[in-house]
Amino acid sequence: MVDDDGPVIFALGECYACHRPFTFSVTRVPSVVVEGIRQPICRACVECVNPRRIANGLEPIVPLPGAYEPDDEFPEG
Repeated sequence: MVDDDGPVIFALGECYACHRPFTFSVTRVPSVVVEGIRQPICRACVECVNPRRIANGLEPIVPLPGAYEPDDEFPEG
C-alpha cells in the first residue's frame, strides 16, 4: 500500500493503554510519547478516552484514515 508519503507499513503491536495486541499503520496510529518513544494506542482505547477528553474541554482523538486497517478511506496507490 502506498499513500502520498510513500509506502505504508503495518505492524502488530501492543496497545500502551490496555496491552492488547492490534495491527496499525506505524505512521498513522494515535500514540502517546513515553520517555521519548511513541507508543501506539488501539481504537478501543481511543473510543474509551474520548468522552473524558471532551468532558475536560479537550478535542477528541480522531485517528487518521487507515490508522488501524486498510479501508475505503485509505488512498490506494
